[in-house]
Amino acid sequence: MVKKKTAFVCSDCGAEFARWQGQCSECRAWNTVTEFRVPSVKAPPRSAAMAGYAGMVDAKVQTLDEVNLESLPRFSTGFKEFDRVLGGGVVPGSAILIGGSPGAGKSTILLQTMCLLAQGMNTLYVTGEESLQQVAMRAHRLGLPTNKLRTLAETNVETICQLALQEKPSIMVIDSIQVMHMNDVQSAPGSVSQVRESAAYLTRFAKQNQVAIFMVGHVTKDGSLAGPKVLEHCIDCSILLEGSSDSRFRTLRGNKNRFGAVNELGVFAMTGQGLKEVSNPSAIFLNRGEEQTPGSLVMVIWEGTRPLLVEVQALVDYSQLANPRRVTVGLEQNRLAMLLAVLHRHGGLQVADQDVFVNVVGGVKVSETSADLALIVALVSSFKNYALERQLVVFGEVGLGGEIRPVPSGQERLKEAAKHGFKRAIVPNANKPKDPIEGMEIIGVNSLSEALEALF
Repeated sequence: MVKKKTAFVCSDCGAEFARWQGQCSECRAWNTVTEFRVPSVKAPPRSAAMAGYAGMVDAKVQTLDEVNLESLPRFSTGFKEFDRVLGGGVVPGSAILIGGSPGAGKSTILLQTMCLLAQGMNTLYVTGEESLQQVAMRAHRLGLPTNKLRTLAETNVETICQLALQEKPSIMVIDSIQVMHMNDVQSAPGSVSQVRESAAYLTRFAKQNQVAIFMVGHVTKDGSLAGPKVLEHCIDCSILLEGSSDSRFRTLRGNKNRFGAVNELGVFAMTGQGLKEVSNPSAIFLNRGEEQTPGSLVMVIWEGTRPLLVEVQALVDYSQLANPRRVTVGLEQNRLAMLLAVLHRHGGLQVADQDVFVNVVGGVKVSETSADLALIVALVSSFKNYALERQLVVFGEVGLGGEIRPVPSGQERLKEAAKHGFKRAIVPNANKPKDPIEGMEIIGVNSLSEALEALF
């Protein structure tokens, strides 16, 4: 009898070890290394027409100039915002992982997409968490065409691939990867080994048969994708659907994309008829009150390949605590601490005894440095209880020496602001365009003191 091979794998990062150890030497996590049996998994089935796809049988070495540079064929999902995040549409043979918190709308947007695509191509919707009756009820509630969408309720990966080989779909949905299992893997569905082997099997099936596969993934309590880290490495595209329960807006953000730009953002609104795309996201994030209040300011950030206007709010108030609070929503807290130090050193404003609260309106998460100047201006506005003009827009990076550094795509940001009716802008001097923009006064600044002097 052949002895089954065992391996030790970290449940957090997916690193493998020859023997058990208390701490993972890759991610430094404790008590995450577990033992599992290495399965003898067979290769996924493929059609006769795709038997030699991508050199799977007859591999050969060639130089880069011999590689065919024709553009990859794509087909639209039916949503322009979805296509934007995917880099222009779905590539045949790609494996796409879409994650999100419970109730965000992962199954809804995929069901809408599949019902629309089923009118012109072969599709297959595989559900492992819901019954076919539940899927049909949701489609009926959303008013979707259901006469051509092929569905399957199954959790065994080998069975799914065998049936898919008979159906010959161009696109397939697996909802979700955490409930899928393989016969040769000796562990429960959702475990590290099951998720890893199931995802790898489905990815190979997609490549060999030119079937685009969407896999639904769960997220942990900190918002990251659940399962081993190798899950994100083996797929082609990883996107995250984000949204809070108290907001009807959802953002679709690309974290990894082998066929397009990363950090691309798509905005949707949850309605009674499912998710509806928002073609002008800046308009919804600028839905402000009639009266301008201190600490409120509009900034222009860059998301993927387009500018986005969002409102940042700051509240600076005297603290009764020995250690004043620093709370940020949508911004990095360490960045706020650094900017407060720069404001004290080069702006002459001391807030060591003040509570500081910062919020980006609309649930947008800002990671780029172009929000530095706008954040400092909002803090000063709140501290001085001075309301800024409503038609003012600010962006720019602030250095540790108090200098205002330029940011990429400055002219595109200004044109987007002018399109929404903003009349005045405070920007880095290097981003000030040579040709004036009609209807907008643009003030270029080189230092933090210049910016504060121009505003206050």
